[in-house]
Amino acid sequence: MEEQKPTPQDENQIIAERREKLRALRQAGPAFPNDFQRENTAAKLDELYGDKGREELEAMPVSVKVAGRMMLKRVMGKASFATLQDLSGRIQLYVTNDGTGAEVHAAFKHWDIGDIVAAQGTLFRTRTGELTVLCSQVRLLSKALRPLPDKFHGLTDQEQKYRARYLDLITSDRTRWLFVVRSRIIQSMRQYMTGHGFLEVETPMMHPIPGGAAARPFKTHHNALDMELFLRIAPELYLKRLVVGGMEKVFEINRNFRNEGISTRHNPEFTMMEFYEAYSDYRLLMNFTEGLLRHSAQEALGTLQVEYQGRPLDLSRPFRRMTTIEAVHHYHPGFSLEQLGDESWLRRKLADLKVEAKPMAGIGTLQMQLFEETTEAELFEPTFIIDYPAEVSPLARRSDAYPDVAERFELYVAGREIANGFSELNDPEDQAERFNQQAAAKEAGDEEAMYYDADYIRALEYGLPPTAGCGVGIDRLVMLLTDAPSIRDVILFPQLRPEA
Repeated sequence: MEEQKPTPQDENQIIAERREKLRALRQAGPAFPNDFQRENTAAKLDELYGDKGREELEAMPVSVKVAGRMMLKRVMGKASFATLQDLSGRIQLYVTNDGTGAEVHAAFKHWDIGDIVAAQGTLFRTRTGELTVLCSQVRLLSKALRPLPDKFHGLTDQEQKYRARYLDLITSDRTRWLFVVRSRIIQSMRQYMTGHGFLEVETPMMHPIPGGAAARPFKTHHNALDMELFLRIAPELYLKRLVVGGMEKVFEINRNFRNEGISTRHNPEFTMMEFYEAYSDYRLLMNFTEGLLRHSAQEALGTLQVEYQGRPLDLSRPFRRMTTIEAVHHYHPGFSLEQLGDESWLRRKLADLKVEAKPMAGIGTLQMQLFEETTEAELFEPTFIIDYPAEVSPLARRSDAYPDVAERFELYVAGREIANGFSELNDPEDQAERFNQQAAAKEAGDEEAMYYDADYIRALEYGLPPTAGCGVGIDRLVMLLTDAPSIRDVILFPQLRPEA
């Protein structure tokens, strides 16, 4: 059966009628009172009294004060039922002439779905067994002038869900649950970090030089200082300055901004947690990151067995570890290890795959391009891809045994990068040379290449202890743990084109 949507004329008529009701309310007194103090929530009442029978509730009257949005209403003669919704759930009201008085009940009958209503009374159980408030008082706290979407369908247009997130939250139990879980995930991450001795810090969101990642920044202008500034693409270089200063274990839950394309995995502003620990390395940090993800899942969901897009994931099992070449060969055994180490073969293969390889790209960059094109999406089980080419890791420490390899990892789950970490480069001369290489690439037209950050080099010259650092994409982690297919599903107000 096709959904019947109200026409604009219908909706305008409803709004006009509700405005008339609001005018009458204003004439009778304060139309938006603010003197009601709620004492109970729906879920807590169900938790405490959901197993009590009719006789038990009658024998021990429980007085309650609830408030929420009226989502359902059934009006009869001398009695009416309504359902209030708060963040925790729903509770039913029973309004009668005897309980509230005939005048209040008569007024209640004219209130609308979507209105914010308060009620006071005692709990009882109806004949059908539903926990209900027998109301002695009901009050209209906020008049809703616009009608809610159809109660059986809610918001069906996905873009409208993102644009009018307030309506999505009102009408979708899943959306409310998802963002409650998001909050729990972030809270659990903060708890894990502080429980392991990390100090939470805050670093600037406007930078004179963008750094800490390879990305195209957003620009702004500070009038008083008459200078160009860049919105943060990563807090990394500031956090490592703090480690230089003796703050040996730091983390920041931060908003980053990257002037890049929008996709199911990318939003121009997103949330990450970055953390740095002195006297650690990337292998120790892999163990720590694995523990962090398990802790977050257990605390937020109560289980390590999750499902993503119809496929089960067991987060309790040890995460796999492979190099990029090992991963490509594992999922594409037709590519031999000899071929994967042959620059000419890599260029031909990338050309066959319609992937542009830059003339100056080294073999490490070519291998990464092939990995991203053929293998990244295959990594469904939690997998650390380790030992990246140094040429694509401008801030990571080189391996002492293999100078062309960086001590770096990226964690992939469900075909997406969740975390990126490495042993930090603390050699100021090596870092200066890599910044020079990045600056040359920027001069040659690479808008995502890094700038030369002279102050950061100066900080390194005071001495950065051996350090490891990691960034965890919180939005992508929330996607994974809530079975959300798009990053827009887990950001309350994702970036959209202007509404027509």
